[in-house]
Amino acid sequence: MGIKTLTSIFVSIVFWSSAFAGIRSALVNYSPGHLALLRFLMASGVLVIYAVYKRVPIPNLRDVPKIMLFGFLGITVYHIALNFGEISVTAGSASLLIASSPALTALFAVIFLKERMNKWGWIGIATSFFGIFLVTLGEGQNLQFNFGAILVLIAAVSSSAYFVFQKPLLDKYGALPMTTYIICAGTFFMLIFLPGLPQSISFAPLDSTFSVVYLGVFPGALAYLTWTQALAKAPASLVSSFLYLSPVLAIFIAWVLLNEIPSIVSLAGGGISILGVMIVNFFYR
Repeated sequence: MGIKTLTSIFVSIVFWSSAFAGIRSALVNYSPGHLALLRFLMASGVLVIYAVYKRVPIPNLRDVPKIMLFGFLGITVYHIALNFGEISVTAGSASLLIASSPALTALFAVIFLKERMNKWGWIGIATSFFGIFLVTLGEGQNLQFNFGAILVLIAAVSSSAYFVFQKPLLDKYGALPMTTYIICAGTFFMLIFLPGLPQSISFAPLDSTFSVVYLGVFPGALAYLTWTQALAKAPASLVSSFLYLSPVLAIFIAWVLLNEIPSIVSLAGGGISILGVMIVNFFYR
């Protein structure tokens, strides 16, 4: 894997890791539906402006149904299910369920894209998942599984399916066009949450609205673009293994910016999770 691809992956992971604080801040004043819609209206606007500047063509009409489906799975279902799920499930449970995404992505890629993953790849994925489990315990977060947990699991499955099944179209169109198409398609389905959004914006304090703007521009438009660039250059099963770094990096960001000192167990779990990612990458076939 080249330096450019690794850079794209780490840009995505850094911004997605920083999104947790922004989501917590915005959900105080925005409903989950309004938050998701406003965030991706921002993301769509940024990408469309850049795509027009780059003269990105419109997709072939035969591919539009697939693009709409992938946008629905990867953007609409993932973010709506996650936002609503986190209302009634603990952060620890949510992080464990979302941590199933790399394993699901690898499984889908092996089955549907015929990618090859040897035993060391699966050992690395299992090692990273165990590390995330330790991080969750170390943060003192209770594990709670209810209907919200089902929604979070749906989010994990939908994002994994999106990462894998978009690959043929990604090879056809490229990263910028595909990211623009997918995010615009996902935003279209979120328009059901449009009623009441102007009122929410008018009543929300500026800091919450700025959080949504940040979520749309950076963890939204930019992170999805760089992630798609990585998927265009490397196997989905390999790229997805780096998602295990997100909870670890989120704890580090909280340590630096919020002075939330992690426990020894969390640090050990983070180290184990990083070890798992290294195993996948060093022994990948």
